[in-house]
Amino acid sequence: MIEIVGYIFIIIGLVFDIFGCIGLLRLPDVYNRLQATTKCVTLGTTSILLGTMVIKGFTSTGVKALLCIVFLILTAPVAAHALSRGAHISGVKLWEKSVCDKYAEDKKQ
Repeated sequence: MIEIVGYIFIIIGLVFDIFGCIGLLRLPDVYNRLQATTKCVTLGTTSILLGTMVIKGFTSTGVKALLCIVFLILTAPVAAHALSRGAHISGVKLWEKSVCDKYAEDKKQ
């Protein structure tokens, strides 16, 4: 029964990763693509690692999966923010149909 729960987490993670890859190909600009890939890594890969931890238990593999989950949750959003801020500072334009630009609003203040 516990293996079924683990496989369900792995399948959910694979679905998130597939949607993230589709978003990477389909979305119009760097900022939207970063958002899609960050969700993909944070939710998809974390879910796959959680499924691995559930299946393996608290063995060395399960503990390593848990440590990787913590590392991904802490670093993926920070890295995406740093990349998007760096892209904005270097002059990468938003998509013409973007609704707002919070970085530009912060520069004005």
